[in-house]
Amino acid sequence: MVTAWLTAALCAAAVLLVLPGPRRRPHNGSAGPRVGRSGPRPRVWGQRRLRAADTAAVLEVCDLLTAELRVGRPPGVALRSAGEQWPPLGPVADAFHLGADVPAALRSLAAERPGAADLRLVAGAWEVAHHSGHGLATALARTSRGIRARRRTRRLVDSELASARATARLVALLPLAVLLMGSGAGSDPWGFLLTTPIGLACLAAGLALIALGLWWIERLADAAAAP
Repeated sequence: MVTAWLTAALCAAAVLLVLPGPRRRPHNGSAGPRVGRSGPRPRVWGQRRLRAADTAAVLEVCDLLTAELRVGRPPGVALRSAGEQWPPLGPVADAFHLGADVPAALRSLAAERPGAADLRLVAGAWEVAHHSGHGLATALARTSRGIRARRRTRRLVDSELASARATARLVALLPLAVLLMGSGAGSDPWGFLLTTPIGLACLAAGLALIALGLWWIERLADAAAAP
């Protein structure tokens, strides 16, 4: 009976190792790509989801700014509307109304939020339009098209990385499958692993290596997916 309970516990631990972490919802009380203000530091998987939400929000903000400017709204009003759609953009709107450097505020926000790296392109478009005198709406529209092209590339990369992550999780379950096959063949691998000091040391080392391998795969995937 004790062995059965320990086996079940090991199976549950293996499942927890290969499953992704909990979803982190935006903390501003609304659905969609809006991202709330900073809270407790999320896990690796939660960070990836927050980064994806920021990426989607930046594109929507760029489209909103373009639409607002094309209908004749002043840049400050357009930034305020975009800040209501995506609250982290609020300080940028405040910088405009205070006469501060808007491109610098956009780059600062991009540095604070890894998923908002495309704001650097928006900052560049804003700066070029300001110095050249050309229409800001046209520059932002071109920036929006460029961001969409980058996102298509990112989706392709993410689809390739998803298969790599799935393969890593499947490989992480193989030792458990081998142990179950050994039990069915008449041997007693569980007795060795759970009742002897050497077996317990091997079990701890194996679980640690599996966890380390999964963590390393996630780090490599995140580095490959970084903009």
